Amino acid sequence: MASAAAPRRGGTPTPAQATPQRADLAAWLAVAAGTLGAFMATLDISIVNSALPTIQGEIGASGTEGAWVATAYLVAEIVIIPMSAWLTRLLGLRTFLLVAATLFTIFSVLCGTADTLPQMIVGRIGQGFTGGAMIPTAQTIIAQRLPREQQPIGISAFGMTAILGPVLGPLVGGWLTENISWHYAFFINLPICAILVVLLLVGLKHEKAQLHLIGEADWLGILGLALGLGGLTVFLEEGQREQWFSSELIRYMAATSLLGFALLMAGQFLARRPIIKLRLLLDRQFGSVALMGMVVGVVLYGTSYAIPQFLAAIADYNALQSGKVVLLSGIPSFFMMAIVPILLRHVDVRIAVGAGLMIMGTSALLDSTLTIDAVGADFVESQLLRGVGQILAMLFLSQAAVRSVPPVEAGDASGLFNSARNLGGSFALAGISVIQDQRSWFHSRRIEETLNANSVVVQDYINGTAQSLGGRSTALRALGQQIQGQALVMTYNDIFWIMGMGTLAVLPLVLFLRPLPKGAPPAATH
Repeated sequence: MASAAAPRRGGTPTPAQATPQRADLAAWLAVAAGTLGAFMATLDISIVNSALPTIQGEIGASGTEGAWVATAYLVAEIVIIPMSAWLTRLLGLRTFLLVAATLFTIFSVLCGTADTLPQMIVGRIGQGFTGGAMIPTAQTIIAQRLPREQQPIGISAFGMTAILGPVLGPLVGGWLTENISWHYAFFINLPICAILVVLLLVGLKHEKAQLHLIGEADWLGILGLALGLGGLTVFLEEGQREQWFSSELIRYMAATSLLGFALLMAGQFLARRPIIKLRLLLDRQFGSVALMGMVVGVVLYGTSYAIPQFLAAIADYNALQSGKVVLLSGIPSFFMMAIVPILLRHVDVRIAVGAGLMIMGTSALLDSTLTIDAVGADFVESQLLRGVGQILAMLFLSQAAVRSVPPVEAGDASGLFNSARNLGGSFALAGISVIQDQRSWFHSRRIEETLNANSVVVQDYINGTAQSLGGRSTALRALGQQIQGQALVMTYNDIFWIMGMGTLAVLPLVLFLRPLPKGAPPAATH
Protein backbone atom coordinates (compact mmCIF):
# COMPACT_ATOMS: atom_id res chain seq x y z
CA MET A 1 0.00 0.00 0.00
CA ALA A 2 1.35 3.41 -0.94
CA SER A 3 2.21 5.77 1.86
CA ALA A 4 -0.01 8.82 2.31
CA ALA A 5 3.09 10.94 2.08
CA ALA A 6 4.18 9.47 -1.25
CA PRO A 7 4.35 11.85 -4.19
CA ARG A 8 1.40 11.93 -6.55
CA ARG A 9 1.65 10.80 -10.15
CA GLY A 10 3.62 13.29 -12.18
CA GLY A 11 5.78 14.31 -9.22
CA THR A 12 3.34 16.79 -7.69
CA PRO A 13 3.86 16.86 -3.95
CA THR A 14 1.06 16.10 -1.55
CA PRO A 15 -0.14 18.78 0.86
CA ALA A 16 1.90 17.11 3.58
CA GLN A 17 5.03 17.57 1.53
CA ALA A 18 4.21 21.08 0.34
CA THR A 19 3.67 22.42 3.83
CA PRO A 20 6.96 22.59 5.77
CA GLN A 21 7.05 21.61 9.39
CA ARG A 22 6.43 24.60 11.65
CA ALA A 23 7.77 25.15 15.12
CA ASP A 24 5.22 25.47 17.91
CA LEU A 25 5.06 28.18 20.57
CA ALA A 26 7.10 26.14 23.05
CA ALA A 27 9.90 25.79 20.50
CA TRP A 28 10.01 29.54 19.89
CA LEU A 29 10.00 30.20 23.64
CA ALA A 30 12.96 27.84 23.93
CA VAL A 31 14.77 29.71 21.14
CA ALA A 32 13.93 33.01 22.86
CA ALA A 33 15.40 31.64 26.11
CA GLY A 34 18.58 30.50 24.37
CA THR A 35 18.97 33.79 22.52
CA LEU A 36 18.32 35.84 25.68
CA GLY A 37 20.90 33.81 27.61
CA ALA A 38 23.48 34.21 24.84
CA PHE A 39 22.77 37.93 24.62
CA MET A 40 23.27 38.36 28.36
CA ALA A 41 26.51 36.39 28.23
CA THR A 42 27.96 38.36 25.30
CA LEU A 43 26.74 41.67 26.77
CA ASP A 44 28.62 41.01 30.00
CA ILE A 45 31.88 40.47 28.13
CA SER A 46 32.17 44.21 27.51
CA ILE A 47 29.65 45.81 29.87
CA VAL A 48 32.49 46.79 32.21
CA ASN A 49 34.72 48.36 29.54
CA SER A 50 33.39 51.92 29.60
CA ALA A 51 32.80 51.80 33.36
CA LEU A 52 36.25 50.35 34.07
CA PRO A 53 37.96 53.63 35.06
CA THR A 54 35.22 54.20 37.66
CA ILE A 55 35.32 50.61 38.89
CA GLN A 56 39.11 50.67 39.18
CA GLY A 57 38.97 53.76 41.38
CA GLU A 58 36.40 52.24 43.74
CA ILE A 59 38.02 48.81 44.16
CA GLY A 60 41.58 50.16 44.32
CA ALA A 61 42.96 48.71 41.08
CA SER A 62 45.51 50.25 38.72
CA GLY A 63 44.92 50.61 34.98
CA THR A 64 46.78 47.41 34.11
CA GLU A 65 45.21 45.49 37.01
CA GLY A 66 41.79 46.63 35.82
CA ALA A 67 42.27 44.63 32.62
CA TRP A 68 41.75 41.54 34.76
CA VAL A 69 38.09 42.48 35.19
CA ALA A 70 37.59 41.90 31.46
CA THR A 71 40.18 39.15 30.91
CA ALA A 72 38.95 36.87 33.71
CA TYR A 73 35.53 36.59 32.05
CA LEU A 74 36.95 35.69 28.63
CA VAL A 75 39.36 33.05 29.95
CA ALA A 76 36.58 31.34 31.94
CA GLU A 77 34.40 31.31 28.81
CA ILE A 78 37.15 29.63 26.82
CA VAL A 79 37.26 26.78 29.34
CA ILE A 80 33.49 26.22 29.61
CA ILE A 81 32.45 26.50 25.93
CA PRO A 82 34.04 23.17 24.85
CA MET A 83 32.53 21.49 27.95
CA SER A 84 28.97 22.64 27.23
CA ALA A 85 28.04 19.72 24.95
CA TRP A 86 29.16 17.17 27.57
CA LEU A 87 27.43 19.04 30.42
CA THR A 88 24.24 19.18 28.36
CA ARG A 89 24.28 15.39 27.94
CA LEU A 90 25.18 14.93 31.61
CA LEU A 91 22.46 17.09 33.19
CA GLY A 92 19.94 17.56 30.41
CA LEU A 93 19.59 20.82 28.50
CA ARG A 94 16.97 22.48 30.72
CA THR A 95 18.62 21.53 34.00
CA PHE A 96 22.03 22.63 32.75
CA LEU A 97 20.72 26.04 31.64
CA LEU A 98 18.72 26.54 34.85
CA VAL A 99 21.85 25.84 36.90
CA ALA A 100 23.90 28.18 34.70
CA ALA A 101 21.35 31.01 34.92
CA THR A 102 21.05 30.68 38.70
CA LEU A 103 24.81 30.67 39.25
CA PHE A 104 25.24 33.54 36.78
CA THR A 105 22.83 35.58 38.92
CA ILE A 106 24.77 34.77 42.10
CA PHE A 107 28.12 35.72 40.56
CA SER A 108 26.60 38.92 39.13
CA VAL A 109 25.57 39.92 42.66
CA LEU A 110 29.10 39.12 43.86
CA CYS A 111 30.54 41.45 41.20
CA GLY A 112 28.02 44.18 41.98
CA THR A 113 28.89 44.13 45.68
CA ALA A 114 32.66 43.78 45.19
CA ASP A 115 34.88 46.31 46.94
CA THR A 116 38.25 44.66 46.23
CA LEU A 117 39.95 43.48 43.05
CA PRO A 118 40.21 39.78 44.11
CA GLN A 119 36.48 39.68 44.90
CA MET A 120 35.68 41.22 41.52
CA ILE A 121 37.95 38.76 39.68
CA VAL A 122 36.33 35.76 41.42
CA GLY A 123 32.91 37.08 40.44
CA ARG A 124 33.95 37.66 36.84
CA ILE A 125 35.45 34.16 36.56
CA GLY A 126 32.17 32.75 37.85
CA GLN A 127 30.22 34.88 35.38
CA GLY A 128 32.43 33.66 32.55
CA PHE A 129 31.98 29.99 33.44
CA THR A 130 28.20 30.19 33.74
CA GLY A 131 27.58 32.78 31.02
CA GLY A 132 29.84 31.03 28.55
CA ALA A 133 27.69 27.91 28.88
CA MET A 134 24.71 29.79 27.48
CA ILE A 135 26.37 30.68 24.15
CA PRO A 136 26.77 27.24 22.50
CA THR A 137 23.58 25.90 24.10
CA ALA A 138 21.60 28.65 22.35
CA GLN A 139 22.82 27.23 19.04
CA THR A 140 21.95 23.72 20.21
CA ILE A 141 18.36 24.79 20.90
CA ILE A 142 18.10 26.26 17.39
CA ALA A 143 19.39 23.03 15.86
CA GLN A 144 17.13 20.78 17.94
CA ARG A 145 13.87 22.74 18.26
CA LEU A 146 13.45 24.47 14.91
CA PRO A 147 12.74 22.71 11.61
CA ARG A 148 15.34 23.16 8.90
CA GLU A 149 13.21 25.69 7.02
CA GLN A 150 13.00 27.99 10.06
CA GLN A 151 16.53 27.59 11.38
CA PRO A 152 17.86 30.62 9.42
CA ILE A 153 15.53 32.83 11.51
CA GLY A 154 16.96 31.45 14.74
CA ILE A 155 20.51 31.65 13.42
CA SER A 156 20.04 35.29 12.41
CA ALA A 157 18.65 36.10 15.87
CA PHE A 158 21.58 34.38 17.53
CA GLY A 159 24.05 36.10 15.20
CA MET A 160 22.57 39.45 16.13
CA THR A 161 23.14 38.75 19.83
CA ALA A 162 26.72 37.60 19.19
CA ILE A 163 27.49 40.81 17.31
CA LEU A 164 25.45 43.37 19.25
CA GLY A 165 26.20 42.04 22.74
CA PRO A 166 29.86 43.18 22.84
CA VAL A 167 29.09 46.58 21.25
CA LEU A 168 25.99 47.31 23.37
CA GLY A 169 27.83 46.35 26.56
CA PRO A 170 29.89 49.57 26.90
CA LEU A 171 26.81 51.72 26.22
CA VAL A 172 24.61 49.92 28.74
CA GLY A 173 27.40 49.86 31.33
CA GLY A 174 28.20 53.51 30.67
CA TRP A 175 24.58 54.66 31.01
CA LEU A 176 24.10 52.76 34.25
CA THR A 177 27.40 54.07 35.63
CA GLU A 178 26.62 57.71 34.87
CA ASN A 179 22.91 57.69 35.79
CA ILE A 180 22.70 55.18 38.64
CA SER A 181 25.89 53.36 39.69
CA TRP A 182 28.43 50.99 38.15
CA HIS A 183 27.09 48.28 40.47
CA TYR A 184 23.96 48.08 38.33
CA ALA A 185 26.02 47.01 35.34
CA PHE A 186 25.94 43.68 37.18
CA PHE A 187 22.60 43.94 38.98
CA ILE A 188 20.83 44.37 35.62
CA ASN A 189 21.34 40.64 35.13
CA LEU A 190 18.90 39.80 37.94
CA PRO A 191 15.63 40.63 36.12
CA ILE A 192 17.03 39.23 32.85
CA CYS A 193 17.86 35.93 34.55
CA ALA A 194 14.38 35.82 36.11
CA ILE A 195 12.80 36.11 32.65
CA LEU A 196 15.25 33.54 31.31
CA VAL A 197 14.32 31.00 34.00
CA VAL A 198 10.61 31.37 33.20
CA LEU A 199 11.25 30.88 29.47
CA LEU A 200 13.36 27.80 30.15
CA LEU A 201 10.72 26.23 32.36
CA VAL A 202 8.00 26.83 29.77
CA GLY A 203 9.94 26.23 26.56
CA LEU A 204 12.09 23.21 27.37
CA LYS A 205 11.14 19.78 28.64
CA HIS A 206 12.94 18.11 31.51
CA GLU A 207 15.48 15.50 30.44
CA LYS A 208 16.79 12.77 32.70
CA ALA A 209 20.36 13.30 33.83
CA GLN A 210 22.94 10.80 32.65
CA LEU A 211 25.31 10.88 35.60
CA HIS A 212 27.25 7.88 34.33
CA LEU A 213 28.86 10.27 31.83
CA ILE A 214 30.92 11.76 34.68
CA GLY A 215 33.39 8.93 34.28
CA GLU A 216 33.66 9.51 30.54
CA ALA A 217 34.80 13.13 30.83
CA ASP A 218 38.24 14.18 29.68
CA TRP A 219 39.34 15.27 33.14
CA LEU A 220 42.97 15.58 32.08
CA GLY A 221 41.92 17.92 29.28
CA ILE A 222 39.58 19.95 31.51
CA LEU A 223 42.26 20.41 34.17
CA GLY A 224 44.88 21.11 31.52
CA LEU A 225 42.71 23.71 29.79
CA ALA A 226 42.06 25.54 33.05
CA LEU A 227 45.69 25.45 34.21
CA GLY A 228 47.14 26.19 30.78
CA LEU A 229 44.95 29.18 29.95
CA GLY A 230 44.86 30.46 33.53
CA GLY A 231 48.63 30.30 33.90
CA LEU A 232 49.23 31.82 30.48
CA THR A 233 46.86 34.70 31.20
CA VAL A 234 48.54 35.56 34.50
CA PHE A 235 51.92 35.23 32.78
CA LEU A 236 50.98 37.72 30.07
CA GLU A 237 49.03 40.14 32.27
CA GLU A 238 51.56 40.37 35.11
CA GLY A 239 54.84 39.63 33.28
CA GLN A 240 55.76 43.21 32.44
CA ARG A 241 54.87 44.56 35.87
CA GLU A 242 56.75 41.71 37.62
CA GLN A 243 59.86 42.00 35.40
CA TRP A 244 59.13 38.68 33.73
CA PHE A 245 61.32 35.74 34.79
CA SER A 246 63.03 37.67 37.55
CA SER A 247 59.76 37.18 39.45
CA GLU A 248 58.99 33.94 41.24
CA LEU A 249 55.28 34.40 40.45
CA ILE A 250 55.95 34.60 36.71
CA ARG A 251 58.21 31.54 36.77
CA TYR A 252 55.51 29.64 38.65
CA MET A 253 52.82 30.74 36.17
CA ALA A 254 55.00 29.71 33.22
CA ALA A 255 55.45 26.26 34.74
CA THR A 256 51.71 26.03 35.50
CA SER A 257 50.86 26.92 31.92
CA LEU A 258 53.29 24.36 30.49
CA LEU A 259 51.92 21.66 32.82
CA GLY A 260 48.38 22.55 31.81
CA PHE A 261 49.05 22.32 28.09
CA ALA A 262 50.90 19.03 28.63
CA LEU A 263 47.81 17.62 30.39
CA LEU A 264 45.62 18.93 27.56
CA MET A 265 47.79 17.12 25.02
CA ALA A 266 47.73 13.94 27.12
CA GLY A 267 43.94 14.06 27.05
CA GLN A 268 44.04 14.09 23.26
CA PHE A 269 45.49 10.56 23.30
CA LEU A 270 44.04 9.06 26.48
CA ALA A 271 40.44 10.33 26.53
CA ARG A 272 37.73 8.61 24.50
CA ARG A 273 36.31 12.02 23.63
CA PRO A 274 38.79 14.90 24.26
CA ILE A 275 37.39 18.13 25.66
CA ILE A 276 38.84 19.92 22.61
CA LYS A 277 39.71 17.99 19.47
CA LEU A 278 42.96 19.73 18.66
CA ARG A 279 43.53 17.39 15.73
CA LEU A 280 40.89 19.41 13.87
CA LEU A 281 43.49 22.17 13.63
CA LEU A 282 45.53 19.90 11.36
CA ASP A 283 42.87 20.30 8.68
CA ARG A 284 44.09 23.04 6.37
CA GLN A 285 40.76 24.80 6.12
CA PHE A 286 39.73 24.52 9.75
CA GLY A 287 43.18 25.53 11.00
CA SER A 288 43.00 28.63 8.80
CA VAL A 289 39.48 29.40 10.03
CA ALA A 290 40.55 29.07 13.68
CA LEU A 291 43.54 31.39 13.19
CA MET A 292 41.45 33.99 11.37
CA GLY A 293 38.79 33.68 14.08
CA MET A 294 41.42 34.38 16.72
CA VAL A 295 42.47 37.54 14.88
CA VAL A 296 38.84 38.64 14.59
CA GLY A 297 38.57 38.18 18.36
CA VAL A 298 41.67 40.34 18.86
CA VAL A 299 40.11 43.23 16.93
CA LEU A 300 36.54 42.77 18.18
CA TYR A 301 37.37 42.63 21.89
CA GLY A 302 40.58 44.66 21.71
CA THR A 303 38.97 47.73 20.15
CA SER A 304 35.89 47.61 22.39
CA TYR A 305 38.31 47.68 25.35
CA ALA A 306 40.92 50.14 24.04
CA ILE A 307 38.59 52.85 22.72
CA PRO A 308 36.84 53.56 26.07
CA GLN A 309 40.20 53.56 27.86
CA PHE A 310 41.65 56.02 25.34
CA LEU A 311 38.66 58.37 25.49
CA ALA A 312 38.61 58.33 29.30
CA ALA A 313 42.35 59.05 29.59
CA ILE A 314 42.83 61.52 26.70
CA ALA A 315 39.45 63.14 25.95
CA ASP A 316 38.12 62.96 29.55
CA TYR A 317 34.99 61.13 28.36
CA ASN A 318 32.68 59.63 30.92
CA ALA A 319 31.46 56.04 30.72
CA LEU A 320 28.28 56.88 28.80
CA GLN A 321 30.06 58.99 26.19
CA SER A 322 32.60 56.22 25.59
CA GLY A 323 29.83 53.64 25.32
CA LYS A 324 28.10 55.63 22.58
CA VAL A 325 31.29 55.61 20.50
CA VAL A 326 31.70 51.84 20.85
CA LEU A 327 28.04 51.34 19.89
CA LEU A 328 28.67 52.88 16.46
CA SER A 329 30.07 49.60 15.16
CA GLY A 330 26.79 47.90 15.97
CA ILE A 331 24.76 50.13 13.63
CA PRO A 332 25.88 48.57 10.32
CA SER A 333 25.96 45.15 11.98
CA PHE A 334 22.30 45.47 12.97
CA PHE A 335 21.16 46.36 9.47
CA MET A 336 23.34 43.75 7.78
CA MET A 337 21.93 40.90 9.89
CA ALA A 338 18.70 41.10 7.87
CA ILE A 339 20.52 40.07 4.69
CA VAL A 340 22.87 37.51 6.23
CA PRO A 341 20.94 34.46 4.91
CA ILE A 342 21.05 35.98 1.40
CA LEU A 343 24.77 36.72 1.69
CA LEU A 344 25.50 33.18 2.88
CA ARG A 345 23.72 31.73 -0.15
CA HIS A 346 25.09 34.01 -2.86
CA VAL A 347 28.49 35.37 -1.77
CA ASP A 348 31.63 33.23 -1.97
CA VAL A 349 33.04 32.64 1.50
CA ARG A 350 36.56 33.60 0.37
CA ILE A 351 35.39 36.96 -0.94
CA ALA A 352 33.28 37.66 2.16
CA VAL A 353 35.96 36.73 4.69
CA GLY A 354 38.69 38.49 2.70
CA ALA A 355 36.60 41.66 2.46
CA GLY A 356 35.69 41.45 6.14
CA LEU A 357 39.31 41.07 7.28
CA MET A 358 40.49 43.85 4.99
CA ILE A 359 37.80 46.21 6.26
CA MET A 360 38.57 45.36 9.90
CA GLY A 361 42.31 45.81 9.34
CA THR A 362 41.75 49.14 7.61
CA SER A 363 39.48 50.35 10.40
CA ALA A 364 42.19 49.61 12.99
CA LEU A 365 44.83 51.39 10.91
CA LEU A 366 42.56 54.45 10.70
CA ASP A 367 42.76 54.61 14.50
CA SER A 368 46.57 54.48 14.49
CA THR A 369 46.95 58.20 13.63
CA LEU A 370 45.30 59.71 16.71
CA THR A 371 46.51 62.93 18.32
CA ILE A 372 46.26 64.43 21.79
CA ASP A 373 43.20 66.37 20.58
CA ALA A 374 41.32 63.25 19.43
CA VAL A 375 37.70 62.86 20.56
CA GLY A 376 34.88 60.44 19.88
CA ALA A 377 34.16 61.93 16.45
CA ASP A 378 37.58 60.71 15.29
CA PHE A 379 36.39 57.11 15.71
CA VAL A 380 33.15 57.37 13.73
CA GLU A 381 34.51 56.28 10.36
CA SER A 382 36.59 53.41 11.76
CA GLN A 383 33.76 52.14 13.97
CA LEU A 384 31.24 52.04 11.12
CA LEU A 385 33.73 50.19 8.93
CA ARG A 386 34.48 47.79 11.75
CA GLY A 387 30.80 46.91 12.09
CA VAL A 388 30.62 45.90 8.43
CA GLY A 389 33.87 43.96 8.56
CA GLN A 390 33.06 41.95 11.65
CA ILE A 391 29.71 40.77 10.25
CA LEU A 392 31.30 39.56 7.03
CA ALA A 393 34.27 37.94 8.75
CA MET A 394 32.74 36.39 11.84
CA LEU A 395 29.52 34.96 10.43
CA PHE A 396 31.13 33.49 7.33
CA LEU A 397 34.00 32.08 9.38
CA SER A 398 31.58 30.41 11.81
CA GLN A 399 29.85 28.72 8.86
CA ALA A 400 33.19 27.72 7.32
CA ALA A 401 34.28 26.21 10.64
CA VAL A 402 31.29 23.85 10.75
CA ARG A 403 31.33 23.03 7.03
CA SER A 404 35.04 22.17 7.03
CA VAL A 405 34.61 19.05 9.18
CA PRO A 406 32.35 15.96 9.01
CA PRO A 407 28.83 16.59 10.43
CA VAL A 408 29.52 14.37 13.43
CA GLU A 409 32.32 16.75 14.50
CA ALA A 410 30.41 19.99 13.81
CA GLY A 411 29.82 20.61 17.53
CA ASP A 412 33.51 20.16 18.36
CA ALA A 413 34.49 22.47 15.50
CA SER A 414 32.06 25.15 16.65
CA GLY A 415 33.32 24.96 20.24
CA LEU A 416 36.94 25.13 19.14
CA PHE A 417 36.23 28.07 16.82
CA ASN A 418 34.41 30.01 19.57
CA SER A 419 37.24 29.25 21.98
CA ALA A 420 39.79 30.50 19.42
CA ARG A 421 37.84 33.74 19.00
CA ASN A 422 37.66 34.31 22.77
CA LEU A 423 41.32 33.35 23.12
CA GLY A 424 42.11 36.12 20.64
CA GLY A 425 40.17 38.54 22.82
CA SER A 426 42.04 37.37 25.91
CA PHE A 427 45.38 37.81 24.15
CA ALA A 428 44.29 41.28 23.03
CA LEU A 429 43.48 42.46 26.56
CA ALA A 430 46.67 40.98 27.99
CA GLY A 431 48.70 42.41 25.12
CA ILE A 432 47.22 45.88 25.55
CA SER A 433 48.34 45.90 29.19
CA VAL A 434 51.88 44.85 28.25
CA ILE A 435 52.12 47.34 25.38
CA GLN A 436 50.81 50.15 27.58
CA ASP A 437 53.56 49.56 30.12
CA GLN A 438 56.38 49.11 27.62
CA ARG A 439 55.55 51.64 24.93
CA SER A 440 54.41 54.41 27.30
CA TRP A 441 57.79 54.26 29.00
CA PHE A 442 59.58 54.07 25.62
CA HIS A 443 57.75 57.02 24.07
CA SER A 444 58.16 59.11 27.24
CA ARG A 445 61.93 58.59 27.19
CA ARG A 446 62.14 59.39 23.47
CA ILE A 447 60.19 62.62 23.93
CA GLU A 448 62.33 63.61 26.91
CA GLU A 449 65.49 63.01 24.87
CA THR A 450 64.34 65.64 22.38
CA LEU A 451 63.95 68.25 25.14
CA ASN A 452 67.32 69.79 26.00
CA ALA A 453 67.12 71.43 29.41
CA ASN A 454 69.51 74.17 28.21
CA SER A 455 67.48 74.86 25.07
CA VAL A 456 66.25 78.43 24.79
CA VAL A 457 62.88 77.20 23.53
CA VAL A 458 62.45 74.86 26.51
CA GLN A 459 63.50 77.53 29.00
CA ASP A 460 61.14 80.08 27.47
CA TYR A 461 58.30 77.54 27.64
CA ILE A 462 59.02 76.71 31.30
CA ASN A 463 59.29 80.39 32.27
CA GLY A 464 56.09 81.29 30.44
CA THR A 465 54.20 78.39 31.97
CA ALA A 466 55.59 79.20 35.43
CA GLN A 467 54.23 82.75 35.20
CA SER A 468 50.77 81.56 34.21
CA LEU A 469 50.60 78.65 36.68
CA GLY A 470 52.32 80.34 39.60
CA GLY A 471 55.65 78.55 39.99
CA ARG A 472 58.48 76.73 38.23
CA SER A 473 57.76 73.40 39.94
CA THR A 474 54.14 73.58 38.80
CA ALA A 475 55.33 74.30 35.26
CA LEU A 476 57.63 71.28 35.33
CA ARG A 477 54.78 69.05 36.50
CA ALA A 478 52.59 70.40 33.69
CA LEU A 479 55.34 69.60 31.18
CA GLY A 480 55.64 66.09 32.58
CA GLN A 481 51.89 65.58 32.23
CA GLN A 482 52.03 66.73 28.61
CA ILE A 483 54.85 64.29 27.90
CA GLN A 484 52.88 61.44 29.50
CA GLY A 485 49.76 62.39 27.54
CA GLN A 486 51.61 62.45 24.22
CA ALA A 487 53.34 59.16 25.06
CA LEU A 488 49.99 57.56 25.88
CA VAL A 489 48.52 58.67 22.54
CA MET A 490 51.52 57.24 20.70
CA THR A 491 51.08 54.00 22.67
CA TYR A 492 47.45 53.63 21.62
CA ASN A 493 48.48 54.35 18.04
CA ASP A 494 50.90 51.42 18.35
CA ILE A 495 48.10 49.21 19.71
CA PHE A 496 45.74 49.98 16.83
CA TRP A 497 48.55 49.63 14.29
CA ILE A 498 49.43 46.16 15.60
CA MET A 499 45.79 45.07 15.43
CA GLY A 500 45.44 46.43 11.90
CA MET A 501 48.61 44.88 10.52
CA GLY A 502 47.92 41.58 12.30
CA THR A 503 44.52 41.39 10.61
CA LEU A 504 45.94 42.12 7.18
CA ALA A 505 48.72 39.56 7.74
CA VAL A 506 46.25 36.65 7.87
CA LEU A 507 44.46 37.67 4.67
CA PRO A 508 46.28 35.04 2.52
CA LEU A 509 44.63 32.29 4.62
CA VAL A 510 41.33 32.92 2.81
CA LEU A 511 42.83 31.02 -0.13
CA PHE A 512 42.56 27.82 1.93
CA LEU A 513 38.78 28.19 2.33
CA ARG A 514 36.39 26.10 0.29
CA PRO A 515 33.05 27.47 -0.98
CA LEU A 516 30.01 26.76 1.17
CA PRO A 517 27.54 24.21 -0.27
CA LYS A 518 25.22 25.81 -2.82
CA GLY A 519 21.62 26.12 -1.72
CA ALA A 520 22.29 24.79 1.78
CA PRO A 521 20.75 26.71 4.69
CA PRO A 522 23.07 28.28 7.25
CA ALA A 523 24.52 25.70 9.58
CA ALA A 524 23.27 25.86 13.15
CA THR A 525 26.54 25.53 15.02
CA HIS A 526 26.38 24.03 18.47
